Amino acid sequence: MRRADCLAAIYEDLSDCAVVTIMGAVAIELYGLGHRPNFFYLQHAMGLASSMGLGIALAQPDRRVAVIDGDGSLLMNLGGLSTLARYAPANLAHLVFDNESLLSVGGFPTATATGTDLCAAARAAGIAHARVVTDLETFAEAARAAIAADHLASVVAKVEPVGPSTFHMDLHLLENRFEFARALRSPARRA
Repeated sequence: MRRADCLAAIYEDLSDCAVVTIMGAVAIELYGLGHRPNFFYLQHAMGLASSMGLGIALAQPDRRVAVIDGDGSLLMNLGGLSTLARYAPANLAHLVFDNESLLSVGGFPTATATGTDLCAAARAAGIAHARVVTDLETFAEAARAAIAADHLASVVAKVEPVGPSTFHMDLHLLENRFEFARALRSPARRA
């Protein structure tokens, strides 16, 4: 399955969430579906999307938070899984796209290409509700369930190593930062 198709499948489910994405292909593909003020594209901070999402989830427990991560980014901050598990915010969904490569910087293979299992790592860190998905229908179902859950949930989606032809966004990073902060000040609508 392709990451872009996965994002399109859950795009509407993200409308009431604070959404933090990693840099590169995930950010570009989500932005391409249509930017929303509640989307924060964490550029130039690889590995920190889950940490930022955790902070938002803890500070605003009535707001749903979706972190959209990648295998390379998660591997850079693998200890973040144990911190997520320690605090286990009930309003956080951690969606991880595993394409077994660092696509945004040339496609170099990550450790998941040689056997590192991110779902097993999440479970070993203490995230009880973690699962791997390999097809679009199952991803959409699992991601929606994670976003709506009343517990910390992680979904690792095995996707093809393909991405956008360009990594350009016409949204200025500073503008995104201020817009996202304003969105976080608006009342949360937790379903």
